[in-house]
Amino acid sequence: MSLLIKLLVTFGSSVSIGFGVWHFFVPKAWKWYSYMDPAATELVVAVRAINVFFSLSLVLFGLMNLFFIFGGHANRYAVIVLLGATCVLWLTRLAFQVLYPQGSINPALQYGMLAAFAVVTLCYLVSLGMVLFQKTVV
Repeated sequence: MSLLIKLLVTFGSSVSIGFGVWHFFVPKAWKWYSYMDPAATELVVAVRAINVFFSLSLVLFGLMNLFFIFGGHANRYAVIVLLGATCVLWLTRLAFQVLYPQGSINPALQYGMLAAFAVVTLCYLVSLGMVLFQKTVV
């Protein structure tokens, strides 16, 4: 595995893990539940469950990418599948930021998120491309 692939995956995974951990605290920090009717208990439970699932997924995908890239036991196919799935997730998040931007109250936040999502997506896409087209075994 080339050093560049390792660096790109490490950066992308570090951001993914950090974003996932941070997102566990987003509902409280942004007072999500104050916007919901307290009587809508099923909605509160659903939002909480989706956020935990999303946050945990980011952390786990970040960790799995690191384990696969640095572990030395993953075959090329497994690395391609995992990086491919990670690329789909980050491309989807990037597309949503372009089509339905969050943070539009503050342009710095909105475009900062867009830039961060684009950089992470590129880290994973370039890594996937390099693994796909390298001639040596992973």
